[in-house]
Amino acid sequence: MLANKEAVMLRSIGLPELMVILVVAVLLFGGKKIPELAKGLGEGIRNFKDSLKGPPDTPTPDDKKQA
Repeated sequence: MLANKEAVMLRSIGLPELMVILVVAVLLFGGKKIPELAKGLGEGIRNFKDSLKGPPDTPTPDDKKQA
């Protein structure tokens, strides 16, 4: 029964835990580096999602405008 109670405690991350994680991140990386890390993480997630969708639709020669 103790193992079940511990599993429930590990699943819930509340505001105090998030604040501790944020403080540790600021101490490790510095305040100016956090936005750059977040931007890089966002771009990585976007690229991963795009790669799962498959190659982009390439226009056929008929679709191209003739000059």
